[in-house]
Amino acid sequence: MPLSNTATTYGSVTRAFHWLTALLVITLIPVAVVANRLPYETSEQLATKAWLFSLHKTLGVAVFAVALLRILWAISQPKPSPLHHEKRMQTFLAETAHWLLYGSLVLAPLSGWVHHAATEGFAPIWWPFGQNLPLIPKSESVAAITYGLHWVFGKVMAATIALHILGALKHQLIDRDATLARMTRGATAGSPLSHTGAAKPAAAAVAIWAAVLAGAGAFGLYQPHASTVQAATLDEVASDWAVQEGEIAITVNQFNSDVTGRFADWTAAIQFDETADAGTAGNVETQIAIGSLTLGSVTDQAMGADYFNAADFPTATFTADLIRQTDGYVADGTLTIKDQSVPLTLPFTLDLDGDTARMQAQTTLDRRDFGIGDNMTDESSLKFGVTVDINLTATRAAPE
Repeated sequence: MPLSNTATTYGSVTRAFHWLTALLVITLIPVAVVANRLPYETSEQLATKAWLFSLHKTLGVAVFAVALLRILWAISQPKPSPLHHEKRMQTFLAETAHWLLYGSLVLAPLSGWVHHAATEGFAPIWWPFGQNLPLIPKSESVAAITYGLHWVFGKVMAATIALHILGALKHQLIDRDATLARMTRGATAGSPLSHTGAAKPAAAAVAIWAAVLAGAGAFGLYQPHASTVQAATLDEVASDWAVQEGEIAITVNQFNSDVTGRFADWTAAIQFDETADAGTAGNVETQIAIGSLTLGSVTDQAMGADYFNAADFPTATFTADLIRQTDGYVADGTLTIKDQSVPLTLPFTLDLDGDTARMQAQTTLDRRDFGIGDNMTDESSLKFGVTVDINLTATRAAPE
């Protein structure tokens, strides 16, 4: 059994690549369809959904590797002549479909892989080389573009696979020729004519790709996913110290992977006297628009009724006295989320430079205290502890 192709035969390596690719693809496509439709209302459901998505992503990486090897091998091999070379249009369409299929076998998993690397959280790839890719940042815009591309490439892949299967059935049942036999058992068929060339079918495939991608862009498929919850509009606050820049970030641990997100909209009314030697030096009231949170691939899940329930509880508040201690400062007060008020003592560092103050703090909250994720009782799915990081720079307001 020859390893290489001839002008009338597919070698065993080509056939092995073909059927290995087919096995991987016909597995990962239904896995993705099922995973997308599964609910994730309990720890068990979420674990099942994540397991299927991890399987899909891992198979996708395998398809990408196999497709590259298959293409490199195909470039090095003669291509058996078509059995019906006299049917020029049929041959042209078949070659164009092959180019579309080759492209989608590379581009669909690659775009999905980049989307995974650009997104925080959920369903890791099962391999020991990490979840990130060189030069790919954690970015909502990159994730949005690559998600749209992955959707388009996946649909083209599914369509060309369907056409490929229909073509094989036509050759087997209607034409009754050896096309399928050449790929299943290496049958020799046809005449050793020189191949007609691939330039025109390749150009046609590129034109189809361009039209499909442009159409997807016209429908907004590359735009960031809009949150299902509108963030609350916060009123301006009067403050002795005006926040110039800063962030409130949270880090959750899902399936033993950290997922970090940030609230884009929040206010802080700060009264503070840096000359106080001990005791209460001021107070703060912070209001946070829950709907402004972005938390990677689980943002919509976080907004849902079982978690932050942003539709019914659009804001969270933290009110506290600012107390100077011998070794630093603490904000001693109450944090309210979902109408659950919990005492919170927040140590923080403060760097004063004239009228500019830089503050940093970190603490860990138990999500169960606020009724967040009560349906997630298994820490292997979602840990109870949530890390909160606060960094801000504020300047003293000018006296009136």
